Amino acid sequence: MIGRYSDEMTFDYIMNRMLESVPDTVDKREGSIIYDALAPAAAELVKCYTELDVVMDETFVDTASLQYLMLRCKERGVTIQGETAAVIEGVFTPSSVELTSGLRFNCDEVNYVVTEKISAGHYKLEAETLGTVGNKYTGLLLPIQTVNGLETAQIAAVLIPAEDGDTTDTLREKYYASIDGEAFGGNVADYKDKTNAITGVGGVKVYPVWNGGGTVKLTIIASDFTAPSSELISKVQTAIDPEQNHGEGLGLAPIGHTVTVTGAKYADLTVAANITFAAGWNWENGKSQLVSAANAYLNELCKEWSENKTTVVRISQIETHLLTADCVVDVDGTTVNGDTKNIELAADEIPRLSTIGGAS
Repeated sequence: MIGRYSDEMTFDYIMNRMLESVPDTVDKREGSIIYDALAPAAAELVKCYTELDVVMDETFVDTASLQYLMLRCKERGVTIQGETAAVIEGVFTPSSVELTSGLRFNCDEVNYVVTEKISAGHYKLEAETLGTVGNKYTGLLLPIQTVNGLETAQIAAVLIPAEDGDTTDTLREKYYASIDGEAFGGNVADYKDKTNAITGVGGVKVYPVWNGGGTVKLTIIASDFTAPSSELISKVQTAIDPEQNHGEGLGLAPIGHTVTVTGAKYADLTVAANITFAAGWNWENGKSQLVSAANAYLNELCKEWSENKTTVVRISQIETHLLTADCVVDVDGTTVNGDTKNIELAADEIPRLSTIGGAS
């Protein structure tokens, strides 16, 4: 049968087939006894064929919904990422104020709870709301309970970015990736799978035998595609191969593999361009749009960083993205770090916009 069952197995088609089995000596017209007796069965069969289409869709990875795709992924041992909570660093003044674990603070629509002291005036807080909504890099923290002596409280950084959890599309990509690159016993695919499964990690580059036999270097990027914090790097190092037990197989790395975890580093870029502004716009009121447009391109590069040997920042793409801004009519003479050529970053670098302005 070609196509979907329900397309062909209509009520009329099934009813006619059933009536063909009845001798012509019997009245088979609509409203007859035999017709009325067969009609309910035909209607139920139509429902069965419709449900059979659903079963067929849920059977194959290409068409399965999230619920059944998760079951297919479990068959292959593919890690399913659920929603996680952001861990941020809060700065509190005066630094002599001591906060106890469990104290709650609010920033916009998200509440955070103190989990650990980092140093005087600096604490770790975990978002009570799961998902990327907790990834706040700045903002005032308002105490929900009374904290005697507290003067100011604000967010300083995101230590471990939260993730929204797998969608149908991302999980389907993981499934096919598990087939395209078989992960086994500490090969490159295995390191990628295990590292990417750690909460807060958005991508990894694996460098085998980078410092002699048995050595592996993992360079990671945070799940929000920014340079990872030292907290996240330490978390991944401990999970893969604890520093105090290098090569002993007490982490996820095989026995004999000495793993060093590092983080992607920022390459700051200064962009200059001749901008022809639309009527009513200039550098003063249009700069925020230009920054957003340039960052949109650089964020795309960061998302693709782990899949490419090196990252190339292209002048043409910067201009293309700047042209999407409502305030821009035309762009030319664009330079990056004073050069009109594309810039190729080092393997472990990710781009970050430093400034954007007019070309001299």
